[in-house]
Amino acid sequence: MQFVTMEPKDETPFMLWGLDPVFSAFARLYIRDILQMTESTQVPGIYFYNSHPIYKVDVLGTVVYKRERDDFFCYGVDDSTGVINCLCWKNDLLKETSVPGGTRQTGGAQGGFDPLVEMRKLQRARQSLCCVEIGELLRVRGPVKTSRQQREISASVFYKVDDPVMAAQIAWMMEVPELYRQCYDRPLQLQSNNTSDASVSSISKATNIIRDFLNQKSVAKFRPYEVQDLLQPLILSQPPATSGDQEPVAGPSGCQQLRQLLKEALKTLQDEGLIYRKVKSQDEVYSVTVQDKELVIAVKDVIRQDSKREKCKSN
Repeated sequence: MQFVTMEPKDETPFMLWGLDPVFSAFARLYIRDILQMTESTQVPGIYFYNSHPIYKVDVLGTVVYKRERDDFFCYGVDDSTGVINCLCWKNDLLKETSVPGGTRQTGGAQGGFDPLVEMRKLQRARQSLCCVEIGELLRVRGPVKTSRQQREISASVFYKVDDPVMAAQIAWMMEVPELYRQCYDRPLQLQSNNTSDASVSSISKATNIIRDFLNQKSVAKFRPYEVQDLLQPLILSQPPATSGDQEPVAGPSGCQQLRQLLKEALKTLQDEGLIYRKVKSQDEVYSVTVQDKELVIAVKDVIRQDSKREKCKSN
């Protein structure tokens, strides 16, 4: 199979690859796309799918062939879009054919605990998960390699998937197309620093406005619409978006921008632990942590009970 390499001018500079979240994740791609990915001219072993740099993948499929060597298994995995060779290295437990001293019988017949017998049981259980037969379901995660002009996966993790009612396969078939729509099929777009800094600045300002309001008014509970108007000046002060030739560009309306800004600010405050929601319902009610007396009492009770434990007592 002949593989295509990208032109240097078509590649994202390697110093920017870390900005793409796909680069740090195990990409759940179809095997067909893994086999057709183009290889980078900047760094060998890195591949591109729709401008996304990829070097490790996550596949689920049926084993269609199997070869075993002393140190590794070779499994052919088929996900109905293609077949790829998966090189799965054996660990020390799989290499051992017997436990040292395994012929010695001690106490097993009398019903006592025999560590050698238990070790054999653990070893057989481990082997049953890693030794996969043709027709069984296998999940493999690892970096993509090219060996002898063939694309393959060098597995860092692999295991047999017991899926008698096809629940795992159905979940996979529903999740992967959504990942393609939301991430893989969207080209990597790097925003300018000015746009990013302006967005972060607006969220920071909105967060501070809501925080100051909650502190000054000693608010215990509130709903989003009660603080939404406080952020209105931030939307009015933003300049209109323009393109390269300084012409106005269509974008979200003021109301949409206000709702999105409020959503981001509330999420930031939740991450900081300043506010939280007791019940997830359509009626969004946020509680202020420092004003929730029930929460303070519950936390004190937990600390009081934990401090009575032996590990917390001073010697």
